[in-house]
Formats: sequence, structure tokens, C-alpha cells
Amino acid sequence: MRARRSVADKYCAGPFAAVTAARPAPRAATYEAPPNIALVKYWGMRDRARAVPYNSSLSVTLGRFRSRTRVAFDPTRDEDEVEINGARATGGPREGVVRFLDRVRERAGTADAAVVMSDNNFPTASGLASSASGFAALAGAASLAAGLRLSDRDLSRLARFGSGSASRSVYGGFVEWQAGHRADGSDCYARPVYPADHWPELVDVVVFVEGAPVKEVRSAEAMQASVATSPLYARRLAGVPGRLRAIRGAIGRRDTARLFPLVMEECDNFREVCETTRPSLDYLTTTSRALLGEVRALNREAGRPVAAYTHDAGAHVHVFTLARHVRRVRTRLAHLPGVRSTLIVRPGPGGHVVGPVVRGSSRGRRRSRPV
Repeated sequence: MRARRSVADKYCAGPFAAVTAARPAPRAATYEAPPNIALVKYWGMRDRARAVPYNSSLSVTLGRFRSRTRVAFDPTRDEDEVEINGARATGGPREGVVRFLDRVRERAGTADAAVVMSDNNFPTASGLASSASGFAALAGAASLAAGLRLSDRDLSRLARFGSGSASRSVYGGFVEWQAGHRADGSDCYARPVYPADHWPELVDVVVFVEGAPVKEVRSAEAMQASVATSPLYARRLAGVPGRLRAIRGAIGRRDTARLFPLVMEECDNFREVCETTRPSLDYLTTTSRALLGEVRALNREAGRPVAAYTHDAGAHVHVFTLARHVRRVRTRLAHLPGVRSTLIVRPGPGGHVVGPVVRGSSRGRRRSRPV
């Protein structure tokens, strides 16, 4: 696969490449990143300090959805300001962004505070991977605004410190996040496996559930509870590598007969681990469970796999099928009580810069250290 130029190489030139002013000027960049839905989940960090998971994972980058984030490092400000979906962020959401900015500042050798403005065009904290798209967008915008020139691989390495799944949202299409084996985590990054147009017939029917609760416990904490308390966790870890290889191969062959049962098996296994965690992690509503049952019924009636469900840590459900089955599948799911709406999504592109990168000035630099 031909190597891509880094984001900074493509966008750091032009009339905005240098900005001079009587007073120190902000340095700013805007970056968009998509969410992804994992077909093979990661659930648990073996090294939280280095953001290294226990197992590798594989996802589909979702078209139509995006997080857009603007970061401006401003030498005249005393503290970071964070706005998410038009509201001032406080508490945990703000602290997560500030910790991530600190990592970027340390690497770039700057002490400047930042203004961060981020918004999603889809529901937040409901199992649609808003943290993945959000932190991938933050990684892209903050690194560019800070003057870092990162390859996509290095951007993936950086993004995982905000949210593990964010490492996959740097790329489009079908993406594998490699857990790696090195103690320092240097071989832990995502890589593209197949491009977004690899399987044009594959469709994701995203089913939005009425009354989907906002997660009370962040996934980063919930997964570690599963590691510590679920009696099924060790067995899951033993089975994931083989399932990932099988799913990756089925995608490569465009083989729904093999892929769809494996995707549901993986989802069921993930859910069993969550539900046997103490305290139990139950992300689904009655409607969510009815959707899973309806997909099983569709497959029984067809006498072959025509659809596959999966979900992350939330109530909304993704149902994969082929374009020729979409009308039948969507109609059956949309009529279930408690379904708010459905949306057709296909594999989409990865993250990208929006507009020019503005180069201003910094109030001071300190010695940088690698992430």
C-alpha cells in the first residue's frame, strides 16, 4: 500500500502558514474525524499508562457521522477552555481533553493554553463511538495547531491516549488496531486493512433507540471492571485472536455467510462479559434486545445469514446487511416498538483537516519529550 503524506505536509503551507501581529497570535487548526463500529471489540487495557489494550480489534469507519474539532493555542490565555456541542465542558469531559492537550504540549514543547471547540453530528455517549471520533479529531487539530508533523501512524498512536478506539478513526474503511507486544507500546497503533470502497454492497443500518441512556460509567473505567471481575474475561481473550483472523478473512473475500455469524458471535461474547461484570454492565434497552432477536428471526426465515447485529457500550444497534436486502431488513427493524429512526451508513473515509492551519506565535517553549 502506497504511503500517504502526513496531514501537516499537505496543509501547513499557503498564505496562513505564518501570521505576524503586534500581539502574540493564536495558532489554530480544525480537524474532522469519523466514528467507527468495532466488529471485533477491544475491552480492557493491559497497560493503562501507555494505553495498550489486551487484544487487537477490527472496525468499520462510518460515513456520514463526524466530530469536528478546532484547537487554538493562544499565548495570551491562562487556562484551557473546552466547549463540546455548544456547551462549556466541566468535570470529567473537560479533564480528559486537558490531559490530552498536556500530552500534545509536552511533545511540542509549548506551555500555551488552548481553546477547544468540538461538535458531533450524531448522539454523544450513547454507544456510537463519539469518544473515538472526538479524540481522533482532537489529536489531529491539536497536533497541527501545536506545530507537530505527524504521520497517520503517529497520529493513531497519539489518539489512543484519549480513547483507545480513536486510534482506528484516523483511517477510513476497515481498520485493525494492533495491540502489539513491546513493553513501551511503540508497536500499538491502527492500520488500514481494506479501503472504504472494498465492499460497495455492504451496508450498516444504524437503528436509533428511543430513551437510549447516556452512559453513567465511562467505558475506560467499565472495561477495567470487566478485566477484574468477569469470570468470562480470560476465555474471551483466548478466543479473540482467532475470531479476528476469521472476520478479517471473511471481509477480504466479501463472504457474508462466514462474516455475519462471526460478527454476532463476537458481539454476544462482548455482551456476556459486560453482563457478568460486577456490578453488571447492561447497556441495552428492551428495544435493543428486540432488535437482536429480530435479526436472528430474519436469518432463520431466509435460511441463511442475511444480516448481522453488533453494538458497542450503548443501546443503539448496528445491523450489517447487503444493499439488496436493505429494504426488507430496514422495514422489519423500523416497525419494532421503541425504534426512533434508522439510518443507512456505508464504510467511509478517515480523518482530515478542514481549512488552513493558522501559524501564530508561542509565549514560550520547553524541551519536548516523545509520546
